Amino acid sequence: MKFYIHKEGRGSIAWAAALMLLLGALTFVLAFPWWMWLLWVASLLLFLAVVCFFRIPRRRYPSFEGNVLLAPADGQVVDIAEVDEPEYFKGVCTKISVFMSPANVHVNRYPMAGEVVYHRYHPGKYLVAWHEKSSLLNERCSVVLKSPAGREVLVRQIAGAVARRIVTYARVGEKVDRASELGFIKFGSRVDIFYPFQARIVARVGQKVKSGISVLAEME
Repeated sequence: MKFYIHKEGRGSIAWAAALMLLLGALTFVLAFPWWMWLLWVASLLLFLAVVCFFRIPRRRYPSFEGNVLLAPADGQVVDIAEVDEPEYFKGVCTKISVFMSPANVHVNRYPMAGEVVYHRYHPGKYLVAWHEKSSLLNERCSVVLKSPAGREVLVRQIAGAVARRIVTYARVGEKVDRASELGFIKFGSRVDIFYPFQARIVARVGQKVKSGISVLAEME
């Protein structure tokens, strides 16, 4: 098997499987009316979609020479900009945003190695994930990493119009490896990274990236 199912998907997959089996049983009991066949096929497609959503491909994560910031999520780079970051840095930072469609792998990974020095969950709205205000108004979770060289990077998981649950495994004080698992966002969303230092941006808007593999920026 080239993928496995993430632990966050067990409940959702169980419900989808139960629905599929129930409709299948009703279809058999009711002598296979055509409209029940349609319902059963729809439930089968739903089950397959949920399994696909919670898949985690088995990947080899490369080692990198030098200090790099890796993509924290699979998806598409939708924004690279200089912005004011009011929560932690309270100043101008570079922001790189990665949007995840429902078809993307939704596990999130740390963009660099370091120590978790800040972790805060914020309830909020459910604007579409590409909305310019979603980073500040939507349900979100912010995690700040501090590298051994003293550089700090904020990773922000942002819920979207479909996503209704953000899972974060970060704990303040723990040491984490680059590309190790940060968390999971269910059913489509976005992850932003913010940093206040100089770095050569490698990523470009519109680029498709993979978490823990694609380089977003090279730190000086």
